[in-house]
Amino acid sequence: MKTNTLILLSFLALTPVIHAQSNATDVRENLLFGLKGGMNISNVYDTQGDAFRANPKAGFAGGAFLSIPIGRYLGIQPEVIFSQKGFRGSGMLFGSNYDFSRTTNFIDIPLFFMLKPSEFFTLLAGPQFSYLVQQKDVFTNGNSTTQQQQEFENDNIRRNILCFVIGGDITLKHVVLGGRAGWDVQNNNGDGTSSTPRYKNVWYQFTIGYRFY
Repeated sequence: MKTNTLILLSFLALTPVIHAQSNATDVRENLLFGLKGGMNISNVYDTQGDAFRANPKAGFAGGAFLSIPIGRYLGIQPEVIFSQKGFRGSGMLFGSNYDFSRTTNFIDIPLFFMLKPSEFFTLLAGPQFSYLVQQKDVFTNGNSTTQQQQEFENDNIRRNILCFVIGGDITLKHVVLGGRAGWDVQNNNGDGTSSTPRYKNVWYQFTIGYRFY
C-alpha cells in the first residue's frame, strides 16, 4: 500500500515537469528548414477585358523554405522556388488549326506570414517577388512546329513582377503537404508597348516537402 502511494505521489510530482517538457518540444516553436517539390497549374488573364483567352498549363515547382517562429502561433516563412508557369492556346490561322504554348521559368521568392493554430496545420499569406529567367514559345500549325526563345530586350517584357500568394500546409512530422494560390499584381509587359499579349499570371501550386528539425 505504501509502495503504491509513493508511486502515485512520484507521478504527481513529475506531472508538471512532463507537461513543461511537452510544451517545450512543440515543433511550432522551432526554427525549421525544408525542401519541397511539386507542380503548378497556371494560366493567364487579361487585365483590361480584351478578347484574350487561354488554357491552363502544368509545370514544375520546387525549392527550399525556412520557418521562423514568432511564438507558438505566429511566424514568418521565406521561400525560394523555381516555378514554371505559362499557358496554352489554340485557334484557326489561314484556314488551318494551330496550337500555341508558352512556358515561363521564374525564381519566386515569397515572404509568408504564418498562422499556426496547431502543429498539423498552418495558414500562410504574403507578397511574392518573381524574377523571369526564361520564356519559351512553341507554335504548331499543321505539321510544322516553331520554337522561339524570347529575346527580352526586344519585347519589353517585365522581368521583375510583384505577386500575392495565399495557402496552407498540412504537416505529418517531417512531411509537409502544401497548397498555394497566387496571382500577379503587375502586368507582364513593362510600359504596354510589348508585342506579346498583355496579361497577368495566376496559378495553383501543390507540393510535398520534408522539413528538418
